[in-house]
Amino acid sequence: MEHQPVMLAECLQQLAIKTDGVYLDCTFGRGGHSLEILKQLGEKGKLLAFDRDNDAIHSERALALSKDMRFTLTHCWFSRMAEVVESQGLSGQIDGILMDLGVSSPQLDTPERGFSFLRNGNLDMRMDSSTGLSAQDWLSSVDEKTLIKVLFDYGEERFAKRIAAAVVARRAIAPITSTIELAKLVEDAVPFKEKHKHPATRTFQAIRIAVNQELDELTAALQQAVQVLKPQGRLVVISFHSLEDRIVKRFIRDESGNKFDAGKLPIKESDMVKGSLKKVGKALKASPDELATNIRARSAVMRIAERI
Repeated sequence: MEHQPVMLAECLQQLAIKTDGVYLDCTFGRGGHSLEILKQLGEKGKLLAFDRDNDAIHSERALALSKDMRFTLTHCWFSRMAEVVESQGLSGQIDGILMDLGVSSPQLDTPERGFSFLRNGNLDMRMDSSTGLSAQDWLSSVDEKTLIKVLFDYGEERFAKRIAAAVVARRAIAPITSTIELAKLVEDAVPFKEKHKHPATRTFQAIRIAVNQELDELTAALQQAVQVLKPQGRLVVISFHSLEDRIVKRFIRDESGNKFDAGKLPIKESDMVKGSLKKVGKALKASPDELATNIRARSAVMRIAERI
């Protein structure tokens, strides 16, 4: 399936793009959002883009956009946002940041990347395949207690203990090396199935999040976004599951209004610090028209904040 940028019209609208503004696309992917942002920028505008996936960095779209002097693409993780922005001399000058979280269609549709339980491939799941442990290596070494916690916390999997026990039992015989093998193992371990959902969905999500440190990276990126945005700069985040959305929602809430140290009681006015963001509108979902052509947008939730 060709990658379609999720909630594109909403992204462009909520970023409130200025022709001479400076913008940051934290997840270049196949460049759908970046391309449309560049179309709205004038000669003095700038777009910085990141991606931790080498396939995205070397994609056809990335090669084409690299000829545009207003565009810079960097191979890096979320947690290097402030560092990269500072290296460009643009800290505190960013007019808008877009974070389109989750897995891209090319990642899901390439079996050897190991993200999909519907296609047989190596059990990899790394968004940056040049570094870190693959899902296979991680599963071969993680202790059962930690695996249970990961499945429960990151996958919200109620059969975490059964699945973890099955993994430990199987790897004692031979390593789990393929996506189909893991998916079948989970399917056999789960006592009954949810309607319209593959039994391995939550397990694959949990392992992918753990392998890629996704929630830690998101938390770091949100904190750094406040540092690099200019006053009235917009933060636009699209999440695809409740764990991500909860982090984004709480961060915007905590950075809006007055903050205080909950460990200091009673709370004095002098202890209160004004937040750095204000919430903009309500959370948005993909339109019915988009869902009719892009089913992968069905779980997308967009939240918007503005730097004070």
